[in-house]
Amino acid sequence: MTLFQKECIQRMRNEGKSYSKIADRLGISENTIKSYCQRNNLGGILVTDQKVTDELQALNLCPNCGKSLEHQPGRKRRKFCSDKCRMTWWNHHNDVVNQESAYHFVCVGCGRSFVSYGNKKRKYCNHECYIKARFMKQSHGEEKT
Repeated sequence: MTLFQKECIQRMRNEGKSYSKIADRLGISENTIKSYCQRNNLGGILVTDQKVTDELQALNLCPNCGKSLEHQPGRKRRKFCSDKCRMTWWNHHNDVVNQESAYHFVCVGCGRSFVSYGNKKRKYCNHECYIKARFMKQSHGEEKT
């Protein structure tokens, strides 16, 4: 791989081009492009700005990794290339999440406070507290032995 090709790869990855598009344009194997990008920390595109995310969506690119998205006619447009990318992106962008239905409770089992998203009838902070409260106590509040 020549120095010119390496510079082209870096430029195109920064522009959000996929491995396959770079390989087609430069006439190099897609696996060679992937290997070079991974060795030089060009494997994915880190998106922190909502405007950049919207621009990637307009270009049909995954906001997490920059891969090209393929849409099927008559179906909802894809925003991410895979579930892994979707979960990774949302876990790194908690500030974008609109959590209007976040409810604050105190656990009936252990007394800790917790937040429940989307469920306003929740009583326990986790399954373990529910099991202890439901099955470890008898009718008079005594624990089973």
